[in-house]
Amino acid sequence: MTLQAEGRIESAAGHNVSYSTPSPPPLSGNASAYRVSVIGLLALVVLSPVGLIVYQSFLSGPFFSPRAKIGLDAYSYVFTDPAFYKALGTTTLFAVGMVAIAVPLGGLLAFLITRTDIKFKRSLEILVLVPMFISSIVLAFGYTVSVGPMGFVSLALRNVLGFVPWNIYSLSGMIVIAGLSHVPHVYLYVSAAMRNLPSDLEEAARTSGASIWQVSRDVTLPLVLPALIFAAALNLLLGFEIFGIPLILGDPSGVMVLTTYMYKLTTLFGAPTYQLMAVVAVVLMLITLPLVWMQRRLLRNARRYAALGGKGSRVSTLKLGRSGQIFALSIIGVWLFVSVVLPISGITIRAFVDAWGEGVNLLERLTFANFEQILGVPSLVRGIINTLLLAVIGGAIAVGIYLAVGLAGHRNHGLSNTVLDYIVLLPRALPGLVIGLAFMWLFLFVPFLTPLRLTLAGLFIAYLVVGLSYGLRLLQGTLLQVSPELEESARTTGATIGRTWRDIVIPIVRPGIAGSWVLIMIIFLREYATGVYLMSAGTEVIGSLMISLLSAGAMNTIAALALISIILTGAGLTLALRLGARIHD
Repeated sequence: MTLQAEGRIESAAGHNVSYSTPSPPPLSGNASAYRVSVIGLLALVVLSPVGLIVYQSFLSGPFFSPRAKIGLDAYSYVFTDPAFYKALGTTTLFAVGMVAIAVPLGGLLAFLITRTDIKFKRSLEILVLVPMFISSIVLAFGYTVSVGPMGFVSLALRNVLGFVPWNIYSLSGMIVIAGLSHVPHVYLYVSAAMRNLPSDLEEAARTSGASIWQVSRDVTLPLVLPALIFAAALNLLLGFEIFGIPLILGDPSGVMVLTTYMYKLTTLFGAPTYQLMAVVAVVLMLITLPLVWMQRRLLRNARRYAALGGKGSRVSTLKLGRSGQIFALSIIGVWLFVSVVLPISGITIRAFVDAWGEGVNLLERLTFANFEQILGVPSLVRGIINTLLLAVIGGAIAVGIYLAVGLAGHRNHGLSNTVLDYIVLLPRALPGLVIGLAFMWLFLFVPFLTPLRLTLAGLFIAYLVVGLSYGLRLLQGTLLQVSPELEESARTTGATIGRTWRDIVIPIVRPGIAGSWVLIMIIFLREYATGVYLMSAGTEVIGSLMISLLSAGAMNTIAALALISIILTGAGLTLALRLGARIHD
């Protein structure tokens, strides 16, 4: 996620802005020791669970079993299992299909909102991002009760047409829904690139008689191609990691991707098959790590490319005209209806009725019983409270930790910063489901960490790693709002690097830190997969509760929890905007 705290903090393709300034005085020994300590501690927290996954994959049984031996038995089973290859092929088709939908549509929305005089621009900029803040499992459930076989839209169409013209419980249905819901990820990067482009070439093309669509194809598209390629790589990565949509929409019809295949391996033989799950996790890492490396390369190249735009170029919007306005607003309106209105309205309606299906008069079934039932179940109440605690308090603690890590790499262009960068990016290559599983094993494997397994502290550590790359990017960008001259002046007068950070950098970026806290809070609110394997009595969160309730068919309770999740996320987004978090440069 690249929403940013107050101020202009990222380049056209989402990379941190760099300054060309004289080098500050060399770091003191204390500052160097601080950086080494931060990198070492971070490496320990990130690499330990990853190393345990790799170790477990080479055992013949769970690592805690005295009969487990080192070997390739687990790899042999997985690599000879036809279901694995089917899941791998499905995952590839799913990820590529998602990119094929999200990238063109996200690029088109970015062009219409940033480069034209479309009406209601400020409101549209916020609405376009809404699906990104709602967890995929909530969105998937919303689609089942709106356009699923018994969804209210599907039933209405069946009454008119005699049949339902779609099937969301299929690979194609999963691809369409995932592609539409990931449009905001493309929009963020491409819109940032488009805002920084000079409009001279576009205006020249318009003056020569080119239509607005010819301008977008022949002029704007080539200029923002690096950002589009980066967005495609990001969505390809997300396609391999996604869990909620395939679980909700694919599982009923037997469609499996790698994440749901791994989830199904949990009790394949009536006991935890940790070694098989570890092999799948290793495969996911081997697939996604190159994508993460590619993102880093693309960001570096995009930063150089963005400089071609020059500074001080005049930026103006293209005139759509009356018919163009209607057409543009219709495109965005249809996407918003399908991607936002349908799932959220489905969840809202389902949460306030006690029956659902063909022939049911929903107006006669309105009730608050679903929410009353939640209040009567201690584990569900704990789940809501824990979600808030992890988001609000955990988010605040996470900001402090991310800030400490960000300061370790602040204006540091040496080898240590490269090492730090790759350590931070590593969790980005791991699905939340895998990170949660890895920390569960870590807590079982290391005796003095075992007490953490049944506490919110253990879940918070996993959340901390999941949000590491997002949170650090937010804080790094916020730190770069500080003029280098201020830091250099303080260093020149004899202030230590620590004193400079404490007295100059942190006070200046305090508003941005507050905005970053709320954005990290939203990330923690929407996280669901990490808690699946770490959930126990006392560590429930809304997302993992929904997954556990799904197998029991408790749809009324799931709907109520999903609506509560949406309300909490909406409140967090509202607070973020009030604190100055921005959706563009």
